Parts: sequence; C-alpha cells; structure tokens
Amino acid sequence: MAAAATTPAGIQTLLDAQQQAFNREGAVSADTRKARIQQVIDLLVDHCDALADAMGRDFGEGADGGRPRAFSIMNDILGSLGSLKHARDHLEAWMAPDQRTPFPPYDQLGGEAQVLHQPKGSVGIIGTWNAPLFTLFSPLACALGAGNRAILKPSEVVPETAALVAELVTTHLDPEVVAVATGDAEIGAAFAGSAFDHLVFTGSTAVGRKIMQAAAQNLVPVTLELGGKSPVILGKDADVAESCRRLAIAKGTNGGQICISPDILYVPEAALEQVISEFTQQFRALYPSVEGNPDLVAAVNASHLARVEACLDDARERGVRLVSTHPESTGATRKRPVRLVINPPAESRIMQEEIFGSALIVKTYSAIEDVIADIQSRSRPLALYYFGQDRAEEQKVLSHTLSGGVTLNDIMMHAAMHEAPFGGVGGSGMGHYHGYEGFLEFSHARTVFRAPEYDPRGEWGMLPPHHDQFEAMMRAQVTRD
Repeated sequence: MAAAATTPAGIQTLLDAQQQAFNREGAVSADTRKARIQQVIDLLVDHCDALADAMGRDFGEGADGGRPRAFSIMNDILGSLGSLKHARDHLEAWMAPDQRTPFPPYDQLGGEAQVLHQPKGSVGIIGTWNAPLFTLFSPLACALGAGNRAILKPSEVVPETAALVAELVTTHLDPEVVAVATGDAEIGAAFAGSAFDHLVFTGSTAVGRKIMQAAAQNLVPVTLELGGKSPVILGKDADVAESCRRLAIAKGTNGGQICISPDILYVPEAALEQVISEFTQQFRALYPSVEGNPDLVAAVNASHLARVEACLDDARERGVRLVSTHPESTGATRKRPVRLVINPPAESRIMQEEIFGSALIVKTYSAIEDVIADIQSRSRPLALYYFGQDRAEEQKVLSHTLSGGVTLNDIMMHAAMHEAPFGGVGGSGMGHYHGYEGFLEFSHARTVFRAPEYDPRGEWGMLPPHHDQFEAMMRAQVTRD
C-alpha cells in the first residue's frame, strides 16, 4: 500500500483505500487540513534541491541540465509553496457556512438555510511536463484545503521528476491522504478512467478531450487546464520598446513552454519593423547567446523540439518570412532562439497548433476590429494580453473577446494571483483552481434547510384533499410582479 501505483490495479487499490478512509473520517477539521498541507510544504522545502536537480536532468543537456535550477525553484517549488501556504492560511474563512435566506413565509416562521462546502472525496490530479511540480501541487493545495484526499499522476515525459515525486510522497505522506501513480500513456488512460470524485488535468486540448471522455464513463467532474493560441495585442498607442521588453521576458520563460505563453502578436502595420527590431534587441539583452547559455531553457526532448521545428519548416516552405533573434543553432543542443514568423497564412501548421516553444507568430493589422475578428475565429485562448493606454480600445477588446484570463500591459501576471481564479474557457479548458475559487471547485456546495416547528400548510389549504378554490389560489399568484 505504501508504494506508488504503476498498474491499473494499483491505481484502483489506492483509490479504494482513499475513498474508504474518507467515508470513515467524516468531517475534516481545519486543523487536519492545515496539518496535511503543512506536510506537503515540508516535503517541498526539505527536498527543494533534489527536485530542482531532477527537473534539470529531465530537460537534459550538460552538467547544468537543460533548465536552470533557479528557474525550477522559482517556477515549481516557490509557485507550489505559494499555493499551499495561501490555502493553509485562508481555509478556515473559506470553510465557514454560507448563510442563506429561506423562501417566504418560512423566513418569518423560524426556518433556517445555509450552504455547506464539503469535500468530495478523492481527487485525481494529472500533471504536465512543462511545470511538473506546480501542476501537481498547486491544485493539490486547493484539494487538501477543501478537505479531500488525492492521487497524483506526474507526466511520464519527465521521468526523473516523476520518480522522485513518487519516492518522496510515498515516504513522507500517508497514502490514504496523498498518493502517486506513475507510468506511461496506458497508465494515464487507466488513471483518467478511474472513478475519482473529481479529476484535474493539465495539458493539451487534444488530450483534454480524451480525459473528459474517459471521466464521463464514471460521471466524474473534471477541471481541464488546457492552452490554445494566446494572443498579444499591441495597441496603436502602445510603448513599443517597453511592450517588446515584457514580451521578450515572457517568451523566454521556460523556453516558451508554458500554457499561457504568447503565440500570436498583433502589431499595427506601420510598427512591424520597429517591433521586430525591438523584440530582437530585448531578447538578446536577456539571452546574449543560445548554445551554452545556462539561463535559456531547452526544449524538453527531441520530439517536442522536432514538432516546433516542423512548424517552422512548413512556414519556410510556404514562403513566409522568418526572423531569428540569434544566428540559427547548429542543432548541437535543444536550445533555440525565438523565431518570429511574419504573417503566416491561416492554413499553415504554425497557425493550427499551439507553439509551446521558441517561436512567435507576428500578424499585422490596420483596424482593431480585424484583430478581434481573427481572435474570435479560433477557439477561446487560455490567456489574452493587451498593451496600450487607450481605455476605449482596451474595453472593446475585453468586451468582444473571451479568454481564460487577461493581463493588461504585461504578460502572464494574472496567473500568479492566489486571490483570483485561474482557468480556461471553451477550447482552453473548464473549471478553476487557485485560492477561494479552487476551494469551491473541489467542494460540494450542499444546501441544508432546517424547517420550523410550526407547519402552516394545512391551515392554508395547501394540502390534499384540495378545496374547490385551490386552483384559483395558485392561478392568482401567476403575476408579472
């Protein structure tokens, strides 16, 4: 029972044990929830360096790995700790019953009503490779804060990290509270098809559809954190230099391998060459070189790199203009400069797929309405970004587009907020985690009505046998007021 599950039968054994323990336990006190969250916090703090090293090895290449230790600590360790500590420090207020007003006349007769936010049971959490700890432990914070138990499924694309997470969790945590399942796509499919009380998946839209289909067989509610082609709009009065600086910071983060990384940059036609020049300069200031640069994150593996390069090759074959921030790599490593793809046709591969790597589409426009129409023509993105000081134009963009979240005059900042929900819409997902909304996501809102001692329905002629005027009494209440 203490080992991580590596087979469908093992997953079922862990799930049965957790659900049985949940049923035995009953109400989960705030102190118990805090203690469970604190155990996860302690695990991450105590093994921070080992986990960062594992992530670096998974991204490969050289003694320092393909991802800087500092970035792994910042993105995955500190990001997870922020979610866990926020839940720990706020869950008592979240747990308070939500008092509601009973319907009349019971509100005058002593009736009482409230909504209790109760845990669902065992939550399955499927993480992804680009943020291998954060996509496990950030939703876990909300799940434990809501009083649930959980089984984690790390991505098989990062096997070193997955193995270490399994070892640490099974060694330091009670498997009836938090457990781990590891394995390939076959194990992932069995995990998604298990009868959890809630299922969380972070990953691609294509896989998200399969996850939802599998969960539907057991009527398991799902939270899907997907992606899409998140747009950046440079308004006509935007500060080009500062906008490109912030865009370069975002596009370099994790080598572009982030679900809210920008995919498409819309720029006014007259500003195209200035934007290309400014972005290139800003990115080179952050990353003066590519190969051997310890600050630049590599593509996670050869197949993911090949997919991005195939998208770029397709654009070249179509005669699309490409501009690289640096001389093209010799291919000795998986680190790449950002390639700007200027005005590719709609049918090109890079316009059809989420990039998730070191490339950025740049599209020119003459009217903001054209930008909005182009965004509306595709699936809802996980994030949208707008740079500019024209509040009327900003409001037009916000009111005529729909995305999971928005950052104005910067990129990716909204996802760092613990006090606001993070989630997608349409093709970019459903449901939320982070903060109070995450607590609600993993809770069952249970209405409880306490009836008064006095029941007047018989005196009012509301009970059988009905008198001749009963229908007239009912009909008289059908009004527009």
